[in-house]
Amino acid sequence: MKRHTLLRHLRKNGCYLKREGRAHSLWINPLNGFVEAIPRDSEIPDKLVHKIFKQLDVLDIKK
Repeated sequence: MKRHTLLRHLRKNGCYLKREGRAHSLWINPLNGFVEAIPRDSEIPDKLVHKIFKQLDVLDIKK
């Protein structure tokens, strides 16, 4: 999945950027307080995307 698509989906579900790191961005879900690292790669593997959605308690993108 493209990184910008992932970030757009996280924003639509109420998540926001907590801070930038060197190789990752930390995103937080304010509803549950969970924080997850999002790599700065332009393409993120689907397995990692599903882990991010599960950790932040965000519904998966419908295809």
